[in-house]
Amino acid sequence: MSPAYLLAEAIVSALPVGESFEHLAQAAIAQYGGRYCARGGRSEVLEGRWSKPEYLAIVEFDSLEHAKKFYYSPEYQAARAANKNAAEMNILVVEGLPI
Repeated sequence: MSPAYLLAEAIVSALPVGESFEHLAQAAIAQYGGRYCARGGRSEVLEGRWSKPEYLAIVEFDSLEHAKKFYYSPEYQAARAANKNAAEMNILVVEGLPI
């Protein structure tokens, strides 16, 4: 089985709602077996046309299917609803190399 990595970029506009989202999202990530690899730390563009994200999280899941179960789960959808007007999100998931 190959792990999968969910990358989430956020541009936060309303911090109090953003904090509520963060707590709900963290609980949903843990419930669906996700593990943070990076969460909001320093970042630098080393090459190309990347734009430096305001906030970036990388979460590892056991598989692409587990990552998608998390993303479409009622728990994460509740977090998204709390985040509706607080941040613009870009999210992608990529399958890792087989273990």
